[in-house]
Amino acid sequence: MIIGIPKEVKVRENRVACTPAGVRYLADAGHKVLLQSGAGEGSGFNDEAYRLAGAELLQDAADVWQADMVIKVKEPVRGEYHYLHRGQVLFTFLHLAAAPELTACLVEKGVSAIAYETVYEKGRLPLLAPMSEIAGKMSVVAGGFYLANHFGGNGRLLGGVPGVMPGKVTILGGGTAGMNAAKVAKGIGARVTVLELDQERMRFLSDILGAQVQTLFSTRQHIAEELEDTDLLVGAVLVPGASAPKLLDRDMLRSMKKGAVFVDISIDQGGCSETSRPTSHENPVYSEEGILHYCVTNMPGAYARTSTEALTGNTLAYVKAIADMGVERAIRVMPSLRKGLNIHEGLVTHKAVAESLGMEYGGKHLEKKS
Repeated sequence: MIIGIPKEVKVRENRVACTPAGVRYLADAGHKVLLQSGAGEGSGFNDEAYRLAGAELLQDAADVWQADMVIKVKEPVRGEYHYLHRGQVLFTFLHLAAAPELTACLVEKGVSAIAYETVYEKGRLPLLAPMSEIAGKMSVVAGGFYLANHFGGNGRLLGGVPGVMPGKVTILGGGTAGMNAAKVAKGIGARVTVLELDQERMRFLSDILGAQVQTLFSTRQHIAEELEDTDLLVGAVLVPGASAPKLLDRDMLRSMKKGAVFVDISIDQGGCSETSRPTSHENPVYSEEGILHYCVTNMPGAYARTSTEALTGNTLAYVKAIADMGVERAIRVMPSLRKGLNIHEGLVTHKAVAESLGMEYGGKHLEKKS
């Protein structure tokens, strides 16, 4: 199969879909890899490294997008829609529940679109997990940074100093992102509360994180009570494939201390507050109700080398399986890929995506074929 790796065009997106080592792995398996020149530079991989690994370097994105399968990091932006073509496989982060226009385009073009974030295996989201780990850890770093007075923050140092109380970090959701946010917040000495719905998950978090991190059953009242003295709020809720639940409204934010910071990791799926709207690494924050909102949709792109290596290590086996067998056989051989298939032959084949967008679910058609 011919595999294309275009350069990412989203603002300040420095990641690339595959390392040179990954290209070598695919080339050795007999696949032709087309790479747009400069695609790996933001992650510290130059064109020569890819050439030596077996990639064919191309200058024009249009030539790369002619490939049978295109692997990316972020979803195509509007300026890339015209590259999509019938029968093509697209393997990338998609977050379609928050992208009706892109979904409609993929359906119309007849693309087989597989989303990293919905590949599901043994109760895990193995391709989303490494990016969630990075975003979770980064949320506390970024949030603590914007608490500084000169950014409009309330001036609270999360770790405190002897004789001064540390700041409070409240985390909505105890999944991979939430747990990693809690680890970093605990490590710098902050007071930490994680709100979660799953009792077994709360027991796990208590065992892993210890008594310094408090867990609390997530209800509207508990959230409201915790917000009153919160300095950094992290939104880390996830329903795979679906829009993020709106756990916060304006009234709840008004109860927070002015100059507190809200980092919404859930923004890729629409955000968990009615005040959340997507931002970029160029303009990452805005203020609503006196609360600084950090809603960057590609947070791990700020640490591109780590993110690219982590992503490639997890996606490569799936890329090879699709290239070796094609989409329909691959999802039969690797059932975890079935949940990843969001669009196929003009149909929405992921139920949560279809429900979130009010579109017809076409997964039953695919099940009949298999």
